[in-house]
Amino acid sequence: MSDSRTPEEGSAGGDDPERPPRYEQVIRWVEYIKEHPPEVWGPQQNAVVNGQIESTRAVDVSAEEKQAIREFADDVLEAEGETDEENNNEE
Repeated sequence: MSDSRTPEEGSAGGDDPERPPRYEQVIRWVEYIKEHPPEVWGPQQNAVVNGQIESTRAVDVSAEEKQAIREFADDVLEAEGETDEENNNEE
């Protein structure tokens, strides 16, 4: 698994000025929640999380497609030396 502070090899993550590295975004978020009460940032965070959940539910994926995606992810993780049990205990 890659270090989210650095772009993966071959990706344009470090070249896009509109998309700062994830690590910097996390640092900014931590500073923000330290400076503002939960009553301010809580609803904002809930809106983001709820939007992500709604987006995933809106994707119409068959059971076969879901299995193919899971197998692909397992192959990638295995190639990186990680197991499905270490990363995904969903089902």
